[in-house]
Amino acid sequence: MLVSVYGMYVTVNTPTDVLPDLNRPVVTIMTEAEGLAPEEVEAQVTYNIETAVNGSPGVERVRSVSSLGLSIVFVEFRWGTDLKYNRQVVTERLSTVTGKLPPGIVPAMTPATSIMGEIALISVSSRTLSPMEVRTVAEFTLRPALLSIPGIAQVTAQGGDLKQFRVQVDPDKLRLFDLTLEDVEKALTAANQNTGGGFLVSGAQELVVRNIGRVQTAADIASSLITNKPGDHDSPPRAVLIGDVAAVTEAGPMIKRGAGSDNASPAVIMAIQKQPAPTRSP
Repeated sequence: MLVSVYGMYVTVNTPTDVLPDLNRPVVTIMTEAEGLAPEEVEAQVTYNIETAVNGSPGVERVRSVSSLGLSIVFVEFRWGTDLKYNRQVVTERLSTVTGKLPPGIVPAMTPATSIMGEIALISVSSRTLSPMEVRTVAEFTLRPALLSIPGIAQVTAQGGDLKQFRVQVDPDKLRLFDLTLEDVEKALTAANQNTGGGFLVSGAQELVVRNIGRVQTAADIASSLITNKPGDHDSPPRAVLIGDVAAVTEAGPMIKRGAGSDNASPAVIMAIQKQPAPTRSP
């Protein structure tokens, strides 16, 4: 009788699923290396990351995929290890490769998702909006709403068009103002940001001081400051803007690497992945 009662208790409380989640503890490191060929990604990015994470406590296997401009490293831990601890170990090891990677390349761990993969694919399309507008709605409206649902770990959107601004520099105008292309790049980086200026006390009120510098249109980029040129006896001092040395336009979409469709029509496909279940041995 005791065995029967215990068996009924275990049966009622045992989690069941159509596809049992045999989720091996795996930490995925994804690194974007724009402009590098697969051979350079393998030699300069993937090799350094693999070397850093090899030998970590609990690591049983490290495998990787190197493609055009992208490196993916899979770090597999032994069964029964805690996923949060594993991610902490990988984070500590990644801090040792910062100076060994090419400039501007930063490895990042993907969200903790289930090995069972995607649980849903959602198609987003419109008869009135352009593919660029549909992608904007999917990225900044639908994706945050889906991530707020309990159990959802990651939502990836693909397809549609991504907006871009084009800054076409005129070499003759650069020489005229005695500037270089690096000066324009630094100005573009520094222009697209907001900063704070503390607060101002006015009577019984505290007014927050903000410096709004985020660009919204091509005109905002063109009016960004590069440098101030001192004047002389022939010309007064003046500010040199990006629009003085370059043509700034809202160009067409970025070059596509893949697309999405639904019923033979362009669409944005959103892949939804669930969070992993507590790690257990098979």
